[in-house]
Amino acid sequence: MTRPNTVPRATDIGAYLDKFERLGRSSSEPAWLASLREAGIARFGECGFPTLRDEDWRFTNVAPLAKLPFRPVMKRTADRLTAETLAQFPLGKLAATRLVFVNGHFAPELSNLGAQSGGLKITSLAAALVSDAAALEPHLARYAKNEEHSAFAALNAAFFQDGAFIQVPKGRAVGPPVHLFYVTTATESGTATHPRNLILADDGSRLTVIESYVATVGSAYFTNAVTEIVAGEGAVVEHCKFQDESTAAFHLSALYAKLGARSNFISHSIATGARLSRNNLRTELAGEGLEAILNGLYLTKGDQLADHHMIVDHAKAHCASHEYFNGILDDKSKGVFHGRILVRPDAQKTDAKQTNKNLLLSDDATIDTKPQLEIYADDVKCTHGATVGQLNEESIFYLRSRGIGAETARQMLIHSFAGEIIERIRHQPLREELDTLIWHRLEQNPHLAATK
Repeated sequence: MTRPNTVPRATDIGAYLDKFERLGRSSSEPAWLASLREAGIARFGECGFPTLRDEDWRFTNVAPLAKLPFRPVMKRTADRLTAETLAQFPLGKLAATRLVFVNGHFAPELSNLGAQSGGLKITSLAAALVSDAAALEPHLARYAKNEEHSAFAALNAAFFQDGAFIQVPKGRAVGPPVHLFYVTTATESGTATHPRNLILADDGSRLTVIESYVATVGSAYFTNAVTEIVAGEGAVVEHCKFQDESTAAFHLSALYAKLGARSNFISHSIATGARLSRNNLRTELAGEGLEAILNGLYLTKGDQLADHHMIVDHAKAHCASHEYFNGILDDKSKGVFHGRILVRPDAQKTDAKQTNKNLLLSDDATIDTKPQLEIYADDVKCTHGATVGQLNEESIFYLRSRGIGAETARQMLIHSFAGEIIERIRHQPLREELDTLIWHRLEQNPHLAATK
């Protein structure tokens, strides 16, 4: 049960409420969207920023974020980004249909939408709201439910300006992955972007989506992203989110997925950046006979904090879910993992497994992990577990006895630990590039490669 928060909120959120009132709403927006924004700011006003008194946030302190000035980016400003610059970022050269967003706004000159026909839609959300608002109304912000922990999703509803809209028609397989490429270039402290992505995969469709978040600056900016995914009956969707923000930034994100009967959904969360990152993962298994796999890898150093908070909601029978999250933590960094499997009374024959493993490279690194089962059905198979440890000295000795140097031996063991997650990525070029990136990070950072 969530503890009531008795800390006064007004000083934290007044600037946000005032900014919303001053901005007003565009006359071109449909009435339902204006209502959605009003409901979002009202919800945020009610919740305010979570504090350590809130059960779901007791290990993650967002007070430093709340103290920042609030500077939402309401329109795109001039920048010097080029295709050559983007290619230098991780995943920047990956073959894909690519939508580039600069400070939360679509950059068509840097994007490649590819050929679209037969009902396939890959576009910016802002453009879709102009051309096809009626089609978006039944879906936009309908899956990000008003839960106790939804203050940031509500803030996103109030302030989002753009993002991606993808709709794959029935039976359609989209060949190359769709890459949603978010770049922050703003230098002012408190700059805030609120990306919003809506992905609809109709019955029997197939799709791979990549979200990546990077920056050209080292300022204390704020990214607050929400992605909603609907997978229809028999749809196959792979989703990968790569968060590599500035280590001075704050990254809050939420993924809401509603899955239909016999669908197959696999999601990967790779977190290497940000001073503080929080990923809320909410997956509703809404049809029978489906499979959902959630993978996560977080690498932290310095005073970084990476938090994954997950709920897998088994609402129907004969479904399987498997969650595998590995953390590698160094220096004084911190990891948080809260995984909850909810099995409702009608969800008989559920098969659910949840594992969180953590590798601490420093005596000062910490992890708070809480795998959790909440079961209301009697014919199920559910397991969960968590481990925390350091590098195995026997394994290091074994490698060194075969002529491998101490530092390389440690790199190999850490890379193997990370590889347990990376190897689960199905799209081969993406898997190979992330695997290479992790190895290079280990080579370049001796603090990640050596025990204290």
